[in-house]
Order: sequence, then structure tokens, then C-alpha cells
Amino acid sequence: MLGPVENHSLPRTAAFFDLDKTVIAKSSTLTFSKSFYQGGLINRRAVLRTAYAQFVFMAGGADHDQMERMRAYLSALCRGWNVQQVKEIVAETLHDLIDPIIYDEAASLIEEHHTAGRDVVIVSTSGAEVVEPIGELLGADRVVATRMVVGEDGCFTGEVEYYAYGPTKAEAVKELAASEGYDLARCYAYSDSATDVPMLEAVGHPHAVNPDRALRREALARSWPILDFHRPVRLKQRLPALSVPPRPGLVAAAAIGAAAATAGLVWYASKRRTTVV
Repeated sequence: MLGPVENHSLPRTAAFFDLDKTVIAKSSTLTFSKSFYQGGLINRRAVLRTAYAQFVFMAGGADHDQMERMRAYLSALCRGWNVQQVKEIVAETLHDLIDPIIYDEAASLIEEHHTAGRDVVIVSTSGAEVVEPIGELLGADRVVATRMVVGEDGCFTGEVEYYAYGPTKAEAVKELAASEGYDLARCYAYSDSATDVPMLEAVGHPHAVNPDRALRREALARSWPILDFHRPVRLKQRLPALSVPPRPGLVAAAAIGAAAATAGLVWYASKRRTTVV
């Protein structure tokens, strides 16, 4: 059962959400691996490797060193990818892949924060090309995400311009607070990972969501609330149950989900017809 979200008018406040395993049930980047394979960006071996990485991530066994190795692998993997093609693949498959794995509890909490007049900010280590469309789907006000360097040819170089991870997330939260006038002492933050302790420490209302073992220990030691999100539900299935008017992003998700799925099938059919096996 979620605790009450207090209603404050001034000064401005925000709720900062990690994305993977906090708002959605899987890794947002790894979830698109099959779509990237079907789009010709990666081979079958890479699909299997990312599937294993997803398993490690979901099992809660990915520590700092493993996350760093995963980051290095994914950075090298995307070298040479056309950015526009990546965006098109994400746009075409977003509703099929992400909508079913959004936690019902997280979607409700996002609505509660908006109703309380609080901005919602997604702060994720995943790439901006993936996180920004998901943020729009959720009706988030802002997104902080990892950014890759793009060359003059419109392709990823494999280098990281900005890595939204660990202490960097906390710095981003503080910078947003300074530019937007957020009172961090009255702001909220949610994450599943001990690597996000700096971000959680930066606000007055930190919450551990589906915490890994290290974060659970930290939360218990600091008396931080621990939330259990376990009900992924499609947005269009949960909209009738909402007690508050949904944000535009949530309405759009329900309204065009079927159209996006149809468009995705048409897109993949055309790709397959033009791909030489």
C-alpha cells in the first residue's frame, strides 16, 4: 500500500524516479535488443548476450563493476548505429515492449505527484533515445538520461558524452533544483539500486523501490520507506480505475497503443522484404 503523497503549493517540488526496475519491470535498453536485431543493428549473438545481461540485471546480481562492463559493452555495440534509425525502431515498438511492463503502482504514484502539483522527472542510466520516449509515454515533465556522442554522419561514435549514473544522477538532481527552483528538502526520489543512494540522499523524501540487497540494508539503516512494486499493467487497462484525470502522456499511451502496434508490424514486414538473409 502506497503512503500518502502530501500536497504542497510553494516552493516548487519534484519527484525523481529511476526507470529500470523502479517504474518498469526490466532494463529499458536491453528490452529493445530483439527489435534492434530485427532492424538489422545487431546480430543473434548480441541478442543472446543482452538476454543474459537482462537476466543478471533482473536477478539483482549486477554490481557496480558488472554495470560498468555492461556500459562498456553497450557503448561499443552501438558504435556506427544510425541515430535516426534507432529512434524509429524505439518509436515503432515502444507501446508493444514498454507499455506491458510499466508497474501499476509506479503509474499511480506518478499521477499522485502530478495531482499534488509536483513535477515528475525520470533519471535513468539508459540512453536518451530510449528514455525520452518512455518519459513522454509516462507523462513525465523532464528526463535525465545518458547521452552518446553522435558523429557528423548521424551515427553513434561509441563514446559517452554524459553518463547518468551514481553520483552524476545526484548532481543532475541538484542542478535541476537550482534551475527550476525545487526545494529538495520537500522533494521525493525513488530507486531500486544502491548505486542511486547519492540521488536518494539529495532529497527529503527518499524511497527504496524493489531494492537490491545493498539498498535494502541502507534503507533499513536510515529508516527510508521500502515500496514493493510487482503489478505490471498496460496503461489502457488501468485508466478506468484512475481516481484522478490522467496526464496527456498516459492518455496518449492508451489511445494510440493499438495503432502503434499495427504500424510496427507493417514496418517490420517491409524491412524483412528488403533484407537479404
